[in-house]
Amino acid sequence: FVVRPKRRLVERFAKPHAWTVLNKESLAELAHEVSGLPSEQEAEDEEAKRFDLLLLNLQLAVLRVEPAFPRLRDQVKAIAGLLEEKASIPMVRQQLPLIQEIQEDDWWQDVTTPMLERVRMRLRGLVKLIDKQKRKPIYTDFEDQMGDEAAVELPGFDAPDNFERFRTKARAFLKEHEDHIAIHKLRMNKALRQSDLDELERMLTTSGVGGAGHVQKAKEDSHGLGLFVRSLVGLDREAAKQAFAGFLTGKTLNASQIEFVNLIVDHLTEHGVMGAALLYESPFTDVTPRGPDGIFSPPQLDELLAILDRVRAAALAA
Repeated sequence: FVVRPKRRLVERFAKPHAWTVLNKESLAELAHEVSGLPSEQEAEDEEAKRFDLLLLNLQLAVLRVEPAFPRLRDQVKAIAGLLEEKASIPMVRQQLPLIQEIQEDDWWQDVTTPMLERVRMRLRGLVKLIDKQKRKPIYTDFEDQMGDEAAVELPGFDAPDNFERFRTKARAFLKEHEDHIAIHKLRMNKALRQSDLDELERMLTTSGVGGAGHVQKAKEDSHGLGLFVRSLVGLDREAAKQAFAGFLTGKTLNASQIEFVNLIVDHLTEHGVMGAALLYESPFTDVTPRGPDGIFSPPQLDELLAILDRVRAAALAA
C-alpha cells in the first residue's frame, strides 16, 4: 500500500536507461519520493555503507582534484591496516594482496576512480570484521575549504604507515619468536618480571620493528607493554582452558553456560586479554541476550570476572 502511490516512479527507475542521465527533477524524485520506500532486501551493514560513502567522496575528490583527497586517502589506508590484522580470517586473507597494496604510497600515484571502485567492491564486506575497540576510522562528510597548509592529525588512529604498521610488524615478529622466554610466559599465562618487559622492549626497538615512540604509545594504549604483546600473540588455547579448569570442576553447567565459557576461551586465544564489558556484547549476547547475568548466578559471575582479572594480571610485571 505504501509503494502503490509511487508505482509509476518505481517502475521508471527500475529500468537501467533511467539512470543514464539524471536531471535535477529526477534527483529530487529519487531523494524525496523513492528513497524512503520499503524494500524486501535486507538492510546492509552500516559499516559497509559508511565505507561506500568514504570511497564515493574519495572518487569525487579525484575527479574534482579536491584538497580532501589526502585526508580521505589516509582513512582508507588506516582501515586497510586494521583489516590486515585480521589476515587469519579466510575472507580477509583472500583480499590480503589488495589490502597490503593500498597501504603503499606507490599505489596512490595517479590513482583512478575504477581502481577505487575495485577497492570499494572488494573490501566493503570486510570492514565489519574490524574489532569494535579498534574501529576508530572517521567517516566524515563535509566540505573542505582552502586554507593555510598545516599538518593534520586524524583523531582515533595514528598515521596508517606509522603505528598500525608497527602493530602489524610487531605481531609478525613476535609470532616468529614465540619460543622466547618472555613471549612464552605471556602465551602460557605465566607471571612476568620487569626484566621480561625490559627484554621485550629491547627486542622490539633493536630489531627494527619500531622505535621508542611506538613502544611508548603501545604501553599507553594497552596499559602496559605486556598487555600489548599479549594482545598480538594471544593466549595458548590449553593455557586459556586451564585458567577456567577450576571454574568448570565440581559444577553442573548447562549447554549455554559451557558455550559461554568456550567463547571466552576463544577470545583469549585470539586477543590474549578480555575486559568484562565484552561479555555483554556479541557473540556472548547471541548465547543469552542479558550476557552472563542471564545464565550465571552472582557468585559464578564473580568467579568468572576474577579469572579474567588474573589472566590480565599475569601480563603485568610482578
